[in-house]
Amino acid sequence: MAEQSDEAEIQKQTTLELWLILHHKVYDLTKFLEEHPGGEEVLREQAGGDATENFEDVGHSTDAREMSKTYIIGELHPDDRPKLNKPPETLITTVDSSSSWWTNWVIPAISAVAVALMYRLYMEQD
Repeated sequence: MAEQSDEAEIQKQTTLELWLILHHKVYDLTKFLEEHPGGEEVLREQAGGDATENFEDVGHSTDAREMSKTYIIGELHPDDRPKLNKPPETLITTVDSSSSWWTNWVIPAISAVAVALMYRLYMEQD
C-alpha cells in the first residue's frame, strides 16, 4: 500500500476512475469493471464511498477476496475513518418496533370479520 488517501480525494475519482473503500483500504477498480460478475452498475453505485458492508453482505468467495488485493492503491487516512457514510436506516419494521399488539392482530382480525360479513350479505341477496 503506497499512500493514504482522504475521503474527498476518493470521491473525486468517480468520474474517470472507479475508486471505493473496503475495510479502510482504497481500491481502484477501473480495470475490473467489465470483469465484475455482478455487473458494472453494482460497482458504480458504490463508487467514491465505503462499500465494506455491501461487499460483506454479498458473501464474496475466498478467491474474490484474494483477487481484490491486487486492486489496492492505498489506505484511507485515519482522520477520515470516523466520517465514513453509514448506511441509511432501513424501513423494515421488526418485532422490537414500537407498534402495539393491537395494530398487528386486532385490526386485521376486524377487517377479516368485516369482509366475511360483507360476503355473507352478498350471498344472501342472490
